[in-house]
Amino acid sequence: MKAFDKKLFKRILEYTKPYKFRYNSVIIWAILLSIFAALRPYLLKNIIDDYVFPKNNNGFVIMLTLMGITLLLEVLAQFYFVYWANWLGQDIIKDIRIKLFKHLSNFKMSYYDHEPVGKLVTRTVSDIEAIARIFSQGLFMIISDLMKMFAILIFMFYMNWKLTMIVLFSMPILIYATRVFQIKMKGAFEEVRTQISEMNTFVQERVTGMKIVQLFTREDIEYEKFKEINHKHRVAWVKNVWYNSIFFPIADIVTSLTLSFIIYYGAILVLNHDPFTEKGDLFAYTMYIAIFFTPLRQIADKFNEMQMGMIAANRVFEVLDDNSHSEDSGTKTAPDFEGNIEFKNVVFGYKKEEDVLKNINLNINKGQTVAIVGATGAGKSTIINLLNRFYEIKSGEISIDGHNINEYTLESLRKQIAVVLQDVFLFADTIHNNITLNNSDISRQEVINAAKEIGAHEFIMSLPGNYDYDVKERGIMLSSGQRQLIAFLRAYVSNPSILILDEATSSIDAYLEELIQKATDTLTKNRTSIVIAHRLATVINADKIVVLDKGIVVEEGNHNQLLQKENGFYKKLYEAQFINHEEI
Repeated sequence: MKAFDKKLFKRILEYTKPYKFRYNSVIIWAILLSIFAALRPYLLKNIIDDYVFPKNNNGFVIMLTLMGITLLLEVLAQFYFVYWANWLGQDIIKDIRIKLFKHLSNFKMSYYDHEPVGKLVTRTVSDIEAIARIFSQGLFMIISDLMKMFAILIFMFYMNWKLTMIVLFSMPILIYATRVFQIKMKGAFEEVRTQISEMNTFVQERVTGMKIVQLFTREDIEYEKFKEINHKHRVAWVKNVWYNSIFFPIADIVTSLTLSFIIYYGAILVLNHDPFTEKGDLFAYTMYIAIFFTPLRQIADKFNEMQMGMIAANRVFEVLDDNSHSEDSGTKTAPDFEGNIEFKNVVFGYKKEEDVLKNINLNINKGQTVAIVGATGAGKSTIINLLNRFYEIKSGEISIDGHNINEYTLESLRKQIAVVLQDVFLFADTIHNNITLNNSDISRQEVINAAKEIGAHEFIMSLPGNYDYDVKERGIMLSSGQRQLIAFLRAYVSNPSILILDEATSSIDAYLEELIQKATDTLTKNRTSIVIAHRLATVINADKIVVLDKGIVVEEGNHNQLLQKENGFYKKLYEAQFINHEEI
């Protein structure tokens, strides 16, 4: 295992290019900080040797003032260094987070079929936050510490090379210990990030599905699972703490022993009146050793921060490098469609070895309302996913108004198609924003007028805040029927050329069924509509009914035509839903 990935580090530095001035400024502040830090002990040596022991009061005040100015400049350099380094780190992760979110927004639906939401949340939030530490706590701190050590060594050699050699003899031990420590810590950090991702995924899923957990009395079982995951997370962190517990005492022992040798050897030189050693040297050297070894000890600590950030960056880049996004190769901007839709020999499967749709041929004329019915798993919703290009077909062609849908840009294609799903997703926002999806081109009055036409205005006005009522996460403050009406409104105000209702009336109670039927009639009027439903009562009046079975079109026709077919699929479905119901 490599302790440091140069290729990954170089890629991270690419994000500093827009902030070159600030990046260079931080380096300059680091240089100044190292000079001021190394200058203080040297000034102290001169004060002791030239003014304290000789009892020279003339320049004593001047030297103290100079030392105070040096300290002030060091404080200022420290402030600007830390502030600008953190500022740079935050701007960089802002850019990466925006890029990552945009990348996630363009993934195919197949990507989300197999990637846990908790993992993606971890990548977008905590992993990216860790990247900032590369700049705020890692890279620049290491640069500053190395420069500080280099400047101190220059002063130490200038003052007394004999004492400096004692310091250098201890360096190989610390360098070797630091190297081993870095390698071990990288493995520990990778395990920590893995366990954090696992925990986030588990918690996100259980909190979202808490109703199921409680309905089926799974609290104790899920509690035990969480204890196990939490234990693994703890073990990963304990390993991290263990390596820290070993390294830093070793570093402290080496530092203390070096300081002891310096004091012992330096005292002998002073007592023997060595010309290379003055009384101030020992004072300065004790300060220099503290300043010299503290950065060396901290470099390992800062390298930990850097390692954590780089491991997080590697995980983020894995998502950014994933090419599962929808290929937007289209060059045409979709116009207002007339609504002629054609499927030619379309074959598709979610898995390579298993086809869901098998050689589908389907024609839908403009203005028609076409219902697609069939048993669960027949491929009804898959047709909708393909029309919106959420998935790419294996073979065949899907066209609208005589043009292959791949010729259109994804954005313009999807703007012309509105979908009302059975499982309505509402954001934790106002009703108005959930209807318009923050599209500033849709005014409040347009929303109100649409709500009146759909039949939703009355229930919205009964809510506290009316159109500004916050529905909370997933629209939990509304009933399923009310959420469905919001979904109809959302589709209506987008003024689509093609409307798709995917099981949009299956969860509606009897009280709201009349409103939903009115909304459906309003939405489908004068536009091509595709209705997918299990409840055949909602599709009886469709212009055409397409029956799917195991990915194959087995029947087509209107309600009356399909009922005339002996042993027909539609007739069996109809009889199962209506005749048996009447007998009961």
